[in-house]
Amino acid sequence: MVSDVHGNARDLARAGDGADALICLGDLVLFLDYADHSRGIFPDLFGVENADRIVALRTARRFDEARELGARLWGGIGTDRAAVIEQAVRKQYAELFAAFPTPTYATYGNVDMPPLWREYAGPGTTVLDGERVEIAGRVFGFVGGGLRTPMRTPYEISDEEYAAKIEAVGEVDVLCTHIPPEVPELVYDTVARRFERGSRALLAAIRRTRPRYALFGHVHQPLARRMRIGATECVNVGHFAGTGKPWALEW
Repeated sequence: MVSDVHGNARDLARAGDGADALICLGDLVLFLDYADHSRGIFPDLFGVENADRIVALRTARRFDEARELGARLWGGIGTDRAAVIEQAVRKQYAELFAAFPTPTYATYGNVDMPPLWREYAGPGTTVLDGERVEIAGRVFGFVGGGLRTPMRTPYEISDEEYAAKIEAVGEVDVLCTHIPPEVPELVYDTVARRFERGSRALLAAIRRTRPRYALFGHVHQPLARRMRIGATECVNVGHFAGTGKPWALEW
């Protein structure tokens, strides 16, 4: 199981070795690597110095200034921003989806572009969002995307829409999401030094339906990687872009 792949196609190709299936919890795209500012779509377009600047502004939570800088940089390109981003994302998706083993079950992260997944997901890859599937005799539910933030990443949705997807999944053995439940220890990133957005609806569903596992990613360096909520083991499966190592779920 992997999450937050962020362009790591090399390790992704081996992530399912020896497993019944690979499960991916999203964030395939690498727009900007906060650990290495030379990697990603942003520095490819605007250079490392501007990547340094925008990371510094975002880390300081000066989001308005970061957006102003981004607007100035995009204004200098003189072409359609959406088309440029889509072209870069397509290049990454072509490589990443080709690396998925068969079978793979995947859902979207907040930086992903869901409309493109239908074009790149091969017959061995099942994409689920607000849906459930049986894997190795257990029922898995999948909910993709993130909640709205000042970062304005591509697949952020309202709390109400997210809660409806959680409700549609219902009772499952394993609840797989991109973002964690809204618990301080699970949503705080110790390197970015900020709380990311978790879901209260997800937390309520865990308490109500008591899945055996709740698995997620999104927070790259969480204060706590796992904790129990009632009968449920909650696990951040890891920042795959940084570690290159999948997390194994064993029955």
